[in-house]
Amino acid sequence: MTVTSIVTTWVGGLFRHHTGRLLATMSGIALAVALVASLGSFLTASKTTMTDRAVSSVAVDWQVEVQPGSDPETVLKTVRSAHGVRDAQSVGFARSTGFRATGGGSVHDTGPGVVLGLPDTYRQTFPREIRQLTGATSGVLIAQQTAANLHVGPGDTITVNLPGAKPAQVKVAGVVDLPQADSLFQKVGAPPQSQPSAPPDNVLLLPTRSFDTLTAPVKAADPAAVTTQIHLTRDAPLPADPAAAYTSDAAAARNLEARTTGGGVVGDNLGASLDAARQDALYAQILFLFLGVPGAVLAALLTAAVAGAGADRRRREQALLRTRGLRPRQVAALAGAEAAVLGVTGGLLGLGVAAVAGRIAFGTASFGARGTSAGGWFALALVLGLLVAAGAVLVPALRDLRGGTVAAARRVVGRTRSPWWMRYGVDLILLTTSLLVFRASSGNQYALVLAPEGVASISVSYWAFLGPALLWFGSALLLCRLALLVLAHGRGFVARLTRPLTGTLAGTTAASMARRRRPLARAVVLLALAIAFAASTATLNSTYRQQAEVDAQLTNGADVTVTESPGVSVGPDGGSALKTAGVRHVEPLQHRFAYVGADLQDLYGVQPASIASATSLQDAYFVGGTAKSLMDTLTTHPDSILVSQETVKDFQLSPGDTLNLRLQDSRTKSLHTVPFHYEGVVKEFPTAPKDSFFVANASYVAKTTGSDAIGAFLLDTSGTGQQRVAAELRHRLGTSATVTDITHTRATVGSSLTSVDLAGLTRIELGFAVLLAVASGGIVLALGLAERRRTFALTTVLGATGRQLRGLVLSEAVVTTVGGLAGGALIGWALSQMLVKVLTGIFDPPPATIAVPWGYLALTAGAAAVAIGGSALNAARRSSRPPVEELRDL
Repeated sequence: MTVTSIVTTWVGGLFRHHTGRLLATMSGIALAVALVASLGSFLTASKTTMTDRAVSSVAVDWQVEVQPGSDPETVLKTVRSAHGVRDAQSVGFARSTGFRATGGGSVHDTGPGVVLGLPDTYRQTFPREIRQLTGATSGVLIAQQTAANLHVGPGDTITVNLPGAKPAQVKVAGVVDLPQADSLFQKVGAPPQSQPSAPPDNVLLLPTRSFDTLTAPVKAADPAAVTTQIHLTRDAPLPADPAAAYTSDAAAARNLEARTTGGGVVGDNLGASLDAARQDALYAQILFLFLGVPGAVLAALLTAAVAGAGADRRRREQALLRTRGLRPRQVAALAGAEAAVLGVTGGLLGLGVAAVAGRIAFGTASFGARGTSAGGWFALALVLGLLVAAGAVLVPALRDLRGGTVAAARRVVGRTRSPWWMRYGVDLILLTTSLLVFRASSGNQYALVLAPEGVASISVSYWAFLGPALLWFGSALLLCRLALLVLAHGRGFVARLTRPLTGTLAGTTAASMARRRRPLARAVVLLALAIAFAASTATLNSTYRQQAEVDAQLTNGADVTVTESPGVSVGPDGGSALKTAGVRHVEPLQHRFAYVGADLQDLYGVQPASIASATSLQDAYFVGGTAKSLMDTLTTHPDSILVSQETVKDFQLSPGDTLNLRLQDSRTKSLHTVPFHYEGVVKEFPTAPKDSFFVANASYVAKTTGSDAIGAFLLDTSGTGQQRVAAELRHRLGTSATVTDITHTRATVGSSLTSVDLAGLTRIELGFAVLLAVASGGIVLALGLAERRRTFALTTVLGATGRQLRGLVLSEAVVTTVGGLAGGALIGWALSQMLVKVLTGIFDPPPATIAVPWGYLALTAGAAAVAIGGSALNAARRSSRPPVEELRDL
C-alpha cells in the first residue's frame, strides 16, 4: 500500500471508530479559533470606531491663528492650498469691555466678553460649532448665557463696548449655544496647563461685514487687539488606529505651520481628540490580552485534554502498527495526517462560528472591521488552530515514538510518579511571584498605559500582565496538587462521601479514583479555569458598566439637572416650579467660587439631610468618614467643610483646623472672609470638576454671603423617563436655564473605549465562557468515562450491580463538579480582584467594590453541572449493557 492509501485508510478508520473523541477535539480547536478570530476582529473594528468617533466629535479640525505682522489673506490662501484641507474660513476675534442692554426701566451690564466675526457660510461648513436655540439663524447672534445675563432675546438691541472705539448698537437676531466653546476660545499654541480654565461668559457673533465695520477703529488704534483665525475642516484619509491617526495628523499640522513660514500657529482640535482616543485604544488592546488570551489558552488546554483522554489507546494502536511493520516515520505521518485533518476541520468550523457570532452580535461577519483586517485575524486564528492540533495530537505521538518501545506502549499498568512541578513547588513559586508583581503594578503612581499629552510615543507596561497570568497558572497547578493529594491520600474520606451512591463499592470507587487521579484532577482544573474565566470576564464587564453609570451620574449630577444661567438669582423655592410628571424629588445645589489663599476653587453648598435623595453619594468619594457620617457632620456643625486632597496637602490641614475662605457678599459685591472647619476629604461629587473644590452646608453659605441663590437643581426621576422630563423642562424654561439628562450625558462623557460596542464584546466573551465551561466539564468527563468501558464491563462480570455502577460513575461526576466549581469560584474571585485593580485606568472613577453578575455566574455553573450530569448519566446507561457485548466491541 502507498503512504497516501495508508493515511486515507487510517483517517477513515478513526472517524468510524472514534467519532466522539475526534468531534470533541475538533470542538476544542473550533472554540480556540472562534475566540481569537472574534476578539481580534473586534479589536480592529474597535480601533476604527474610536478613530471615527474621535474625528466626528470635532466641529473644527484645526484653528490656525494668524500671527501679528502676517497677512490674513496670504495665510488663508496657503491653508486652502494645503493637502487634505476640504474647506477653510476666516474668523475674526475681538475683545469687548462689556455689553449693555436697556429694557423695562432697568439697565443690565456684563463684564468683558468676546465678539466674533463669521462668514455667511460658516455654519454650513462647521454645523456642529453653533447650535440654534431661538430666533434667526443669521445676522447678529448672541450666546445663551449672555442673553440671560442681559435679559434680551431676538429683536432686542444691545450696546457693544470695544476698547478704543465708540459704543455701537446692534439688534439681536437669534440666540445660540456654543457646544464646543472650550476649543473655540482656546489659547492657540499654548500648552494644556496654560489654557483658560473656562470659556468667556459673554459672546456675540456678528457677520464678517458688521464685524469689520465695528472693529475698524480698534484695528487703527491697536492692530494686535483684533486677531484672525483660519478655521478649517480636513478630508485627508487617516489610519484606522487612533495612535497612527494622531501621528499622521500631528505631522500634517507641523507641515502647515512650516508652509506658512511662521505666519500661522495651528490649534489642533482633531489631534487633541485623537490623542485621547489612542490611550483608549491601548486599553482596548489590553482588554483583548487580559480577556481573550486566557480563553484561547483554555480552549487549547481543553483540546489537549480531549486528545489526551485517549492517550493509552493511541499508544496501543501505534504499537500495533509498528508490530505489523510500519516504520516510525510512517506512524508519525499518520499522526500528522490526523492532526492536519483535525486542525483544518476544527479551524474552518471555528471561523464559521466566529462569522455567525459577528453576524448575531454586530450585524456583520467581520465584526465591523474594514478591508482585509478581519481576514488577517481569521487567517491568524486558523494557523492557531493548526498549531493547537499539532500540539495536542502530533507532539504527544512523536514523543511516544521517540521515547518508548513497543512493549512499553502496550503495557497498561505502570508506576506513577509525582509530576516534576509538584516536587519543586512550582505552583507556590508562581503564586508568590504573582503577589509580588501585583503589589508593584498596583501601587500608587503606577500607570499601566503611559500616553503623555501631545507626545507621539505611547507605551504599555506589559509586565503588569505577569500578575494575573502567574496567578492563573499558579492557581491551576495548586488546585491540581490539592486534587491529586485528596484523591491519592484521602481514600477513606472519598469512600465515606461516595458510600450513599455506591454502597459496598465505596472502597473500590475510592481506589478507582485514586488510580485515575490524574485524569480526574485534569477535569477538575479545566472546569475550574473555565468557571474562573467566566467569572473574571463577567465581573470585569459588570464593574465597568457600573462605573460608567457612576461617571455619568457624577457628571450630570442626577437623572435630570437644571443649571441656572449666571446672573440669574433663583432661590431653593424655585425647585417647586420644576416638579412635573415623573419627577420624584428636586434637590437645590448651590455653586459659588471661593478663594483659599490665591487659589480660586468651586464651592458647592448642599442640604446634607436630603442631598442623597436626588443623587448617589458613595463612600469611595470621601476620606475621613462615610458619605452618611460626613453629611451628618455638615448638618450638626454647619460651619464644617469638605476639601480636596490636593488642598489638604498644599495647606497642611488637619481635621478640625479653621479654613478661612474669601467669598463674595451678595450685598456689597465684595469679597469677605468666611471661617470654616475642615472635617474631611471629598474626591468626587456630583457636577463638581475633577480637580479641587469644596463642599459645605448651603444654609451656612447663604447666611454668611447674604444669598441663597441656587446654581443647579438635581431632579430624581427614579431612573426612568429622563429624556421626556428633560424635553418638557427645556420647552418650559427656554433659554433661562440649561437642562441636561443622564441619558445624553452617558453617551457623551464616556471615553472612546466606552463608545465601542462593549455589550457586543460581552456577549462574545460570556457566550464562549459558557461553552468552555460546558466543554471542560462535560466533554472531558464523558471521554474519560468512555475510555473506561472495559473497566465497567469487568466490574459487572465480577458481580457489581447496575445501581453500584451508576453510583461509581455519578461519584466521579460529583467530585469533578464540586471540585471544579469550588476551585473556579476561588480562582475567579482572586482574578477579578486583581484584574480590576491592575486595570484601574479603564474605570472612571475607580470602583469602591466590584460588581458581581450572580445571575450569569449561576447560569454558567448550572450549564456546566447539567453537562457533567448528562455525561455521567449517558455513561451510566451505557454501563448497563451486557458485559459480553461491551467486551466484544472493545
